Amino acid sequence: MPESPQYDERLGVPLRWWVLAAAFLASLLVAFVVSTPLWVALASTAALVAVVGGTLLGYGAARVSVRAGTLHAGRAHIPVRLLGEVDVLDEAAARRQAGRDADARAFLVLRPYLHSAVRVEIDDPADPAPYWMIASRHPERLAAALQAARVSTKADN
Repeated sequence: MPESPQYDERLGVPLRWWVLAAAFLASLLVAFVVSTPLWVALASTAALVAVVGGTLLGYGAARVSVRAGTLHAGRAHIPVRLLGEVDVLDEAAARRQAGRDADARAFLVLRPYLHSAVRVEIDDPADPAPYWMIASRHPERLAAALQAARVSTKADN
């Protein structure tokens, strides 16, 4: 039986993005209805609904989790034993770390609608990324889960 995650978060897009997408698609439907035959308007709008919906679902599908001694962020993963210092970043610090203080070699899992993040130093000489910066709605809980996983991994060795 797989171990349950110590932390798990899906970085889904906020409700306001869905509302804006719906309003945009409704306005396109109205424009299509007045300028094309009804079947063209409905077919075009249905295709656009599928594209926009798929885009929002895909963009918001990234997950961040800590399970079985491994940090998973998006499609990447790294054992917690290779992690160094963990810093919780508020909005201002996250903006600075993602902007003027950023290292081009860093691994980033950021979303523009999430304003807080966690910065995790990498203690693996073979890894070119000096740190991972991961957006989170609950950065304190993510940092605590990483710390707990590191302690657990050290106790197991």
